[in-house]
Amino acid sequence: MEYFGGKYDVIVIGAGHAGIEAGLASARLGASTAVFTINLDWVGNMPCNPSIGGTSKGHLVREIDALGGEMGKTADKYCLQSRMLNLGKGPAVHSLRAQIDRREYSAGMKHTMETTENLDIRQGEIVDLYKDGDDWCVVTKLEAVFRAKSVVLATGTFLGGRVYIGDVSYESGPDGMFPANELSKALYRLNIPLRRFKTGTPSRVNRRSIDFSELEVQNGDERTVPFSFETDSAPENKVVCHITYTNENTKNIILKNLHRSPMYSGRIEGKGPRYCPSFEDKIVRFADKQRHQLFIEPCGENTEEMYLQGLSSSLPEDVQLDFIHTIKGLENAMVMRPAYAIEYDCVDPTALKASLEFNDMDGLFGAGQFNGSSGYEEAAAQGLIAGINAARRVQGKEPVILDRGGSYIGTLIDDLVTKGCTDPYRMMTSRSEYRLVLRQDNADLRLTPLGYEIGLISEDRYAKFKEKTELIENEMQRVTSLSVAPSEDLQKMLESKGTSRLKTGCKMIEILRRPQITYEDLEPFDTNRPDLPYEIFEQVEISIKYEGYIKKQEAQIKEMRRLEAKKIPENIDYFALKGLRLEAVEKLSKIRPQNLGQAGRISGVNPADITALNIILESMDDDR
Repeated sequence: MEYFGGKYDVIVIGAGHAGIEAGLASARLGASTAVFTINLDWVGNMPCNPSIGGTSKGHLVREIDALGGEMGKTADKYCLQSRMLNLGKGPAVHSLRAQIDRREYSAGMKHTMETTENLDIRQGEIVDLYKDGDDWCVVTKLEAVFRAKSVVLATGTFLGGRVYIGDVSYESGPDGMFPANELSKALYRLNIPLRRFKTGTPSRVNRRSIDFSELEVQNGDERTVPFSFETDSAPENKVVCHITYTNENTKNIILKNLHRSPMYSGRIEGKGPRYCPSFEDKIVRFADKQRHQLFIEPCGENTEEMYLQGLSSSLPEDVQLDFIHTIKGLENAMVMRPAYAIEYDCVDPTALKASLEFNDMDGLFGAGQFNGSSGYEEAAAQGLIAGINAARRVQGKEPVILDRGGSYIGTLIDDLVTKGCTDPYRMMTSRSEYRLVLRQDNADLRLTPLGYEIGLISEDRYAKFKEKTELIENEMQRVTSLSVAPSEDLQKMLESKGTSRLKTGCKMIEILRRPQITYEDLEPFDTNRPDLPYEIFEQVEISIKYEGYIKKQEAQIKEMRRLEAKKIPENIDYFALKGLRLEAVEKLSKIRPQNLGQAGRISGVNPADITALNIILESMDDDR
């Protein structure tokens, strides 16, 4: 028999990376908030891999932090090894990645939620969801009914979850937890457009069974960088990772047993991630490759479990053991957890607005893998925005919308709600047309003022931020006006860097514009350089070296925002408009873009349609 459990402003369903950020953001903005999870011991679990960040994902974590989110701070606290990826390329693609102690991270996030004002974290499976007047009602398996003005669905891979290992399949969430089957049925009753996606994870092996003498060592960076702009000390490298390779024997075992893979036998219906394929999929798709690189990474300081990055599989357990034992260093590896694939329900994200609220269901929001994305970082970014907007809706405030020109988070959300996805969406630097402006190093300069305006950045942090921006401006002015004499030592340094000598003295800024020269190279010749943090010099150097390219992208962003400023009425009837092609009418009616810029990014809507729509909108303005 159902009973009334309580009422909140915002209820979040799920306590993975999306649910955590959603719950914390909502509560910190003053909304009474409850986060429900099937198992409190697995808050912030990392079932896929024991790391945070990576190419473009590191950008997302730093943006989450710049807005006032939690992931970066907790990742810094439980970091085992830190590396900045792509340092051999330009700063636009530099991305931070860190090995994380997964159980400590989970416990730390749980404690943060437990100690946050306005936030209740509760163990309970949600089995039903429905609207009653202005309230959303959620029902637990123990028949308690809770009411809220806003609800955030952050269900991860639990929704209708089913695990596959060879011929064996069973209903399950990740890491052997219960699936959320009843909630899936409730969402179908609400006519929410669900579909099946799939992801997977590799085996875990016992450290003592690995022959490390056969492996390449991968150390962390000598100069480490934290994710959070609030972290005072650089993360410490506590562990090393290792590299090994598959071989012809590994490949032959996979090919011999391909018919036993549920992916190739047709048992798995869900679409898997394009950019993070299973190992058997790699063998088929890249048939000419003789070997594949694998990374062996620790799962924590107080466990002997080692993660085999790059070896995700859904083959039977006996086949997994066979191909693992063909790999150098893993010949006697003892598998503690087998690899598996997991299939789950998620929504077609084109059913959502850019605020992550459903188009036709006021107060219902989606975040994370529920929205068709993959990855902890993508999930946390969406959770932060969904939590902010769920709280602001209750408080009668306008939603926060991030655009493509201001953040990777804005790019991620715009891609999902405007273009949709046919497989789990993964963020990449190539997805942003403005990536030179949207670097990981300047995330705070781009987003912290907004985080402060929203209410997630404290006065103390904002004061420190303003001090940083002032230091950058002062150093830029100093470098711009500083002249450097062409001493013999300077000439030798320039030659050693492969650049031309100076004929006469020149401004320091002119030397820094040379791509071969860094700020550090000029330190011996800059006798009056102030004692500033590295990050200040970094911002000045990048601004000088890429000034022309940055100005070009800023002009493109300005034009994009001009189109974004042209709002489209929510209740517009596209079928009643003349001058639009039928395909455009159908796509516009389904996605319901909020502005002309977003409309232009919808597949199937061409420039002629946008021109016609713009004329129609202008005539509507004239009529008003």
